[in-house]
Amino acid sequence: MSIASILKARTYSPHETARMHELEGAPLASFRSRALAFFLDFVFFGVLFLVAILAAAKVCNHYGLFKHKNIHIELNFFHNWYSVVYLVVCFGLSLYIGQGQTLGKKIFRIRVVSLVHRRLSFWHCIERALGYGASVLEFGFGFAQYFIHPNRRTVHDRIAETVVIKVPRN
Repeated sequence: MSIASILKARTYSPHETARMHELEGAPLASFRSRALAFFLDFVFFGVLFLVAILAAAKVCNHYGLFKHKNIHIELNFFHNWYSVVYLVVCFGLSLYIGQGQTLGKKIFRIRVVSLVHRRLSFWHCIERALGYGASVLEFGFGFAQYFIHPNRRTVHDRIAETVVIKVPRN
């Protein structure tokens, strides 16, 4: 190993510069389209959760797996750990499968793109979904940072090294 390669290994390398230059000039998504897409996705995942719970209850009731006939189902996200895990998995998985677009993002013609890679990795998508929690925990200021960041990036965008762009019409 040469001295030059050892010294180069100890210096900062701007690995994302090339990808950032590729994205230069891409039109950024509006706050309105991002917020509406997020709300639509949240409602969609809530309905999906409710349908799955009701179907499971019906199957369990059919096979007599319930000892009590009174079943109380609540749709209270954030009141238990498994509902948070459910939302993180749903948002992360749908973003990964949709290659940067969830159902809401497709409807509003916006896409999440990585500032580092050409394709979002599964970990980027999960990181971004976890980042929603960070944006909420700041009393919503993580979402409001859209208005003060020069590239319209929120906390969850910066955590996952992403930006949200408009998808051009075909």
